[in-house]
Amino acid sequence: MEQSKKKLSLKWKKVIASLVCLLVCLSGFFSFIMYHSIAQSVHNMYKPLLNESNQKHTISEQDPISILLLGVDERPGDIGRSDSMIVMTVNPETETSTMVSIPRDTRAFIASKNTYNKINAAYAYGGIEGTVQTVEQFLNIPIHYYIKMNMDGFKDIVNAVGGITVNNPFAFTLEGVHIAKGKQHVNGEVSLKYARMRKEDPRGDFGRQQRQREVIEQIIHEGSQLTSLANYQKILKALEKNVQTNLTMDQMIAIQHSYKSAAKHFKQMEIPGDGGMIGDIWYYRVSEETRATLSNELRQQLKLPIGKFNKRIES
Repeated sequence: MEQSKKKLSLKWKKVIASLVCLLVCLSGFFSFIMYHSIAQSVHNMYKPLLNESNQKHTISEQDPISILLLGVDERPGDIGRSDSMIVMTVNPETETSTMVSIPRDTRAFIASKNTYNKINAAYAYGGIEGTVQTVEQFLNIPIHYYIKMNMDGFKDIVNAVGGITVNNPFAFTLEGVHIAKGKQHVNGEVSLKYARMRKEDPRGDFGRQQRQREVIEQIIHEGSQLTSLANYQKILKALEKNVQTNLTMDQMIAIQHSYKSAAKHFKQMEIPGDGGMIGDIWYYRVSEETRATLSNELRQQLKLPIGKFNKRIES
């Protein structure tokens, strides 16, 4: 009897050991599939800037980075213009990420055309390269990475993370979609309207910029909560279809490992200025003093020396 119990106990130990081995193997298998899927999607999204071959930025554990988030309104047969332009600095040492919205009507020097125009025209004239150069000149900081997103496909990404929670300061209706006042969980279609509306907002484009930053912050938050392979596949499909970036797979892994603490605290900034006509075109005008102040703050966050701000003289 005792010998029979020992045999039974040994048998169950072998079964449990086999199950543990199977679970470990399955875990490794799914991890491999997930990594392979992510790597393939990142490869399809990857598009380096033309001048990057000799100037790759190296990610280390403490060096801050800057990212240009560009929402582009693309149409068939037209390269489109940038509908949203946000510069994000990520500082792992201070565990802070800063988001600065640049109003799309801002008068700026367009590097690719060597002339002044609205800053959202930089994309139409020079694509991603021209936009990065223009933003670098406008803020006097380097842009290490860019992430370009098709605004129309924005709703797919929100749906892929299971929707987001926003806190709407006032009720409004845009294109037949009503968004109530207060905190609420919204899907992709509603979040796109939420991020785009500006005519009914008493703060105009500033209110729209704040909602765009809120939506991006919530997408990052929701995306960081997901753990299942099914969720990742939905997100990857949405990203691959709508996003273009110069971040490689290795750089994304390094950012996730070394910079995730900076996602805990978001600081939102606006660029003060005034509106006015120049010729027959309305511009949002930012003074040189404001640009210099903003530039110095961003350079401090990027651990760059504070130097003399280079002003451009209009011809």
